[in-house]
Amino acid sequence: MNNLSLKELTLYAKKILEDYDEKNPGTIFINKIKISNEDALLIQSNVAKLREKRGEKIIGYKIGCVSKNTQKKMGFIEPAWGNLWDSELHSNETILNKKNYSNPAMEAEFGIILSRDLKPELASYNYILDSIESICPLIEIHNLIFHGNEPYGAELLANNAIHAGIVLGSKTKFPINKTETDLKLIYDKKIIDTWSNKIWPIDMLSEVEWLVKKQAKINNYLKKGDLILTGAYGFPVPINDNKLIEVTSSAFGNVKATFA
Repeated sequence: MNNLSLKELTLYAKKILEDYDEKNPGTIFINKIKISNEDALLIQSNVAKLREKRGEKIIGYKIGCVSKNTQKKMGFIEPAWGNLWDSELHSNETILNKKNYSNPAMEAEFGIILSRDLKPELASYNYILDSIESICPLIEIHNLIFHGNEPYGAELLANNAIHAGIVLGSKTKFPINKTETDLKLIYDKKIIDTWSNKIWPIDMLSEVEWLVKKQAKINNYLKKGDLILTGAYGFPVPINDNKLIEVTSSAFGNVKATFA
């Protein structure tokens, strides 16, 4: 149910983008405003239009909140999604400035690159599997800050699922066979979290069909070359005073970034 007026949606979107540019995201929620998840997605959409108008390009989508426990905590009944931007894509071993983020927090994740445009009416597990060019490990950067009251779902959605960037590892060509891997998040050589016995493609593609159909409802269609973040297995972890961030996968390679 949408409750915000067009004027409110426009004002909130403009403020969300201003705050993001100033590295102080989400200040509209300091006053504990209450908006629906539907309105939050409309705000996100309006922000995206503003970013595209100034020359930024959407290069894919992220899937978030894939676990049922996280969905319940956020007040969702399904995963969340956000846009990926060319201006926030970083290569392996990049050096980033911690001051450009607000409570920067990382997730270890996998991304897939599409080999063809996807037709929503054909979307199925096997169709999507046949539409993947490559898989890569990545670090997803978040601005882990919430100003409103719990559950934080609407605030998360309005702020593009608190996404703030990607550090992308090397691509592995589409694996034909079932592959087992681990995934580790490492701060300054200390393992922060690890996930074992993850099976490609089952554990990576569980929510991609949902994303394809969700986007089609708002006339967004996933295209050849798009990057899709398939969903993290844990919650973003603040880096605090740590500098070297690494994500490793026994099957698909490693990626790292330094936050100066």
